[in-house]
Amino acid sequence: MMEQIAWLIPLLPLLGFLINSLANRSLSEGVSGAVACLSVFGAFVFSCILFAGQLEHGQTVIAPLFDWISVGDFKASFSLQIDPLSSLFLLIITGVGFLIHLYSVAYLKHDDGIRRYFAYLNLFVFFMLLLVMGDNFLLMFVGWEGVGLCSYLLIGYWFKKVEYAAAAKKAFVMNRIGDLGFLLGLILIYTTFGSISFQEVFSKASVFTANTPVIVAITLLLFIGAVGKSAQIPLYTWLPDAMAGPTPVSALIHAATMVTAGIYMISRSNVLFALAPTTLAIIAGIGLATALLAAAIGLLQNDIKKILAYSTVSQLGYMFLALGLGAFGAGVFHVLTHAFFKALLFLGAGSVIHAMSGEQDIRKMGGLRKALPVTYLTFLIGTLAISGIPPFAGFFSKDEILAYAFQAHPIIWVLGVAGSLMTCFYMFRLFFLTFSGKFRGTEDQKHHLHESPWQMTTPLIVLAILSVVGGFIGLPHVMGHHWLQHFLEPVMGLSETKLHLDAGLEWGLMAASVALSSIFIFLAYRHFVVKEKIPADSAPRGFAALVANTFYVDQIYDALIRKPMDAIAKFSNRVLENKIFDALVNGIGHNTTQLSNRVRLIQNGNLGFYVFAMVISIIVILFISLI
Repeated sequence: MMEQIAWLIPLLPLLGFLINSLANRSLSEGVSGAVACLSVFGAFVFSCILFAGQLEHGQTVIAPLFDWISVGDFKASFSLQIDPLSSLFLLIITGVGFLIHLYSVAYLKHDDGIRRYFAYLNLFVFFMLLLVMGDNFLLMFVGWEGVGLCSYLLIGYWFKKVEYAAAAKKAFVMNRIGDLGFLLGLILIYTTFGSISFQEVFSKASVFTANTPVIVAITLLLFIGAVGKSAQIPLYTWLPDAMAGPTPVSALIHAATMVTAGIYMISRSNVLFALAPTTLAIIAGIGLATALLAAAIGLLQNDIKKILAYSTVSQLGYMFLALGLGAFGAGVFHVLTHAFFKALLFLGAGSVIHAMSGEQDIRKMGGLRKALPVTYLTFLIGTLAISGIPPFAGFFSKDEILAYAFQAHPIIWVLGVAGSLMTCFYMFRLFFLTFSGKFRGTEDQKHHLHESPWQMTTPLIVLAILSVVGGFIGLPHVMGHHWLQHFLEPVMGLSETKLHLDAGLEWGLMAASVALSSIFIFLAYRHFVVKEKIPADSAPRGFAALVANTFYVDQIYDALIRKPMDAIAKFSNRVLENKIFDALVNGIGHNTTQLSNRVRLIQNGNLGFYVFAMVISIIVILFISLI
């Protein structure tokens, strides 16, 4: 029974894609949206059934379909695996995915390409489901590449704008860099274990000792894949540019699903990573550095979506910090809460942009509280959640990561709290500049201000509720039972680092974090509400200019990588291609033509000459043979 239900989950979004793509011209916009929404909602219902089964039994279920590849000793089956980890991600993908589909119905109501949009969105959900449900690394890789393709299509959805097409291309290329690492890791896994099945690989890995070179190599290669997909240093610059896509795409890809694929892959492979402490230390270092760098950049951004984009990069850094500290469950917990509050914030931003007739600069907003009451309240909940204020969801998951950070080393905790405080400040900066004070837009914008339709506000309300209650499934040990940790124990219980902090110390760390966060929220309120200081239109100077221009990382990449590669390509085209290869090929063709023009003169139609030539040729051949 469970096997059949498992296959229906990815099948429904795939059917939605086929209907919307093949019957594109014959479907109305309403029918296209309904097909897309219902297909994902159906997948969510079946995901709930599987999740309930996991709650009851907690056993791994394998749903085979057919033998996919069988060449020599290499075998790969097309099978799905359902266990606590995959069932939890199914709820996130299909649940949040359905809300975003519903939101999109109103957000893109008047867009000419809405049928194409829903086809892409359904295909993306299908590949993401395949990624988390596959029972082997190769099937995971197929889903991995599929979501990369769909992200390219969705980011470049408005492809007629050159800068949007460029952003899509950038995302595609940078993801391919990481994907190469994943592919090499997959090959090394097979050559080491003779299999790519999760169960076989993880069972055979138990014979290896910690930091065995081949295990370190495998985990580093897999981590390179995760760095690309989950936007970590140095492959993070594609994600802020990916805001070129429609806002619901940002909510789906960059909050709840695609960018968390790297977290899922490492969590799924926790047995391997637990055997590679060196790799875990690198993951923790890069995660912490990414969290701090992105949070610093977010402080001076003025585009509402760009701020949320850098916030996503920063929060992903915290997830990688958790994984690097061996707290795999804490990383997954933050994936869950982040899916709630970040999807809420992106959709809230979309509601603001919708009301502001496409305006995204927070300096030109202000005073939207009365005009957008539902958006205001739900956005406030999302902002409190991401800031780690209790009892909202983000507090519980971020506190657990910070507790692991303190257990590892107090300096890591201090740096983690510093990133969290920057998050509080720039998120409330965004909130106050958008909803408080006087309206700073145009009169035409002010005249058209209105709350979004129910298709957009309903997902906001649902996500706001989840952002309030979602954290209670992972209560700190000093408060009660950590249900999520217990639920995930069959998958990662043996690999996970245990948290051993004194109850008083844990209470103290939580109190310090909340107190400091409250101070920074007050500073933002005092600066942007009481003093009504609006960021100037003029370019910042000094260190602020460095931060506002994202530390010139893109420019550095351009100077060190893109421009040298362009120069090499131009040199190759001008010298190697035109003057050597083209000259060689064209020279052979020219000489052949000239020779043919002369030889063809022999063909003069005189039969006597042909007989004479034949006799001479026979004599020459006989003479050569005799010699």
